[in-house]
Amino acid sequence: MHWTVYLSGEIHSDWREQLEAGVKELNLPVSFTSAVTNHEASDAAGDLLMENENAFWRDHQSSKVNAIRTKSLIEMCDIAVVRFGDKYKQWNAAFDAGQLAALGKPYITLHDEKIIHPLKEVDGAAMAWAKTPAQVVEILKYVTTA
Repeated sequence: MHWTVYLSGEIHSDWREQLEAGVKELNLPVSFTSAVTNHEASDAAGDLLMENENAFWRDHQSSKVNAIRTKSLIEMCDIAVVRFGDKYKQWNAAFDAGQLAALGKPYITLHDEKIIHPLKEVDGAAMAWAKTPAQVVEILKYVTTA
């Protein structure tokens, strides 16, 4: 079986690249998908529809355009990794985790120990909690080749 892994969450570090490199090194049967990780492009996704000077409506419009991609990729994935960084609040990642849970899709959370408490419900529905991308690669190795 070839596995599709959806990557959700924090966009300001190289965790995605670390996962991709680890999976490639082990030659695992895994492909990755993700939301748009270019912050400016994501924020402007709805601008083609109409210009909005009101930040709420600009964000609202762009979030819906972005949701076309994220909703589709979440529905098509076999498993997901939901990354929470410590610098920003990734509300979108928490929302993705909720969608994954509602759809019965297994997911792994990836975050530091410092934010265990605020993520207790998200972690509660996860199949695993990892602290490093290397741990996620080991989980993917086990579930795809065991």
